[in-house]
Amino acid sequence: MFKIESLMRPTLMQALVLVGVIITVISSSIIKLESVPHIPILISILLLLAFGLLKKIPFHKLEAGMLDGAKSGMGAVFIFFFIGILVSSWILSGTIPTMIHAAFGLVTPKFFYSVVFLVTAIVGLGIGSSLTTVATIGVAFIGVSQAMDASVAITAGAVVSGAFFGDKMSPLSDTTNLAASIVGVDLFEHIRNMAWTTVPAFFITILLFAGISPEMAGADFPKIEAIKAGLLEMNLIHWYSWLPVVLLFILSIKKVSPFITLALSSILGIVLSFIHSDHTLAYVFKVIFSGYKAETGNAEVDALLSRGGMESMMSTVSLVLLSLSLGGLLFSLGIVPRLFEAIEHRLQKAGSTIAAAAVSAIGVNVIIGEQYLSILLTGEAFGRQFERVGLAKKNLSRTLEDAGTVINPLVPWSVCGVFITKMLGVPTIDYLPFAFFCLLSPILTVLFGITGWTLTKNK
Repeated sequence: MFKIESLMRPTLMQALVLVGVIITVISSSIIKLESVPHIPILISILLLLAFGLLKKIPFHKLEAGMLDGAKSGMGAVFIFFFIGILVSSWILSGTIPTMIHAAFGLVTPKFFYSVVFLVTAIVGLGIGSSLTTVATIGVAFIGVSQAMDASVAITAGAVVSGAFFGDKMSPLSDTTNLAASIVGVDLFEHIRNMAWTTVPAFFITILLFAGISPEMAGADFPKIEAIKAGLLEMNLIHWYSWLPVVLLFILSIKKVSPFITLALSSILGIVLSFIHSDHTLAYVFKVIFSGYKAETGNAEVDALLSRGGMESMMSTVSLVLLSLSLGGLLFSLGIVPRLFEAIEHRLQKAGSTIAAAAVSAIGVNVIIGEQYLSILLTGEAFGRQFERVGLAKKNLSRTLEDAGTVINPLVPWSVCGVFITKMLGVPTIDYLPFAFFCLLSPILTVLFGITGWTLTKNK
């Protein structure tokens, strides 16, 4: 959490105008120019620097604010690097391919939409990437639904729901690590606390999809079988490939540091990979850095497994550092504190504070269309208020995920919304009503906040 002293106290109008300009720059760049968020964030940083200099604030103090903001994300940076290494090592060991193969074994035409949700949830949990899950298994399920004459909109809603359940609850997910890191909560404590809202949303979603699933006996699953066959041909499906998952689970239960947990799980994966492969240590080092490249000839399998590596996390790391630098300036110039001061007197209870944080996270997603900024800006803005009303930090990190991470795919002009529509060929507005898990998560987090259920107080 930022511990940055304000260098000035802007007027409320100045704060509103500056935030409005930043939102306009970022949202228009992402939506109209289809730019990556890095460039408009850098432009926003330059605009804030110019404002600070006009107010005669020394540049070295503005620079210190940026650096203080960036420093708060160094823990997340190292976690991201370990995630890239873990993904690569788990593919080498066959852990991720084995999990995917097992998940496909659950596919059945009975309760089809529930099965789609369950399988994508398992795979998303295993690989920690919602967009990769959508782009591979999601595309396969859309093809299956068309062959079975099922609703592609409902199928897409099930895919999105499952993929973002996995993205939200996986220790491999960058958003999950970011939410925990930005608030200053242990990764696995954050995941355990999210279960209070996520598990009910998960089971309600299964029931809802079961209730609307048609009966389709004797359906064919050619794409699913092709992917399973491709995985088997790679000689990566083995019983011992589950051992890194078991180790990760045991270490998380023991509350071992995420750094150590991810490192040991990665090392075990690398060691196991030598059982079924004759690759060299030089090759392992290359994969750890650059990621695994699958070349099976099956486009779905190659897309699913060509990932991981430290290098794959560079874009996320740079975005985190830029966003945190922007946040540092927003705090050092007193902009965020001034805006918060304007509504602070209305947030005297835990319920209203959680509701305000959830609405803010949703608002950033809707206005800017970027889930990282939704987590970062909301986390920094509400950290101190959660402390004031006596709430433990993990309540905030849970709210950020419940109302930040899973909302992005529901916004048509967001990064996730545009990507998913392109990959599945289903407009965001069509699958939105059926993305039950994503719709339920913010509702449950606000409901639990108002009632006080599952909230943890500061000791």
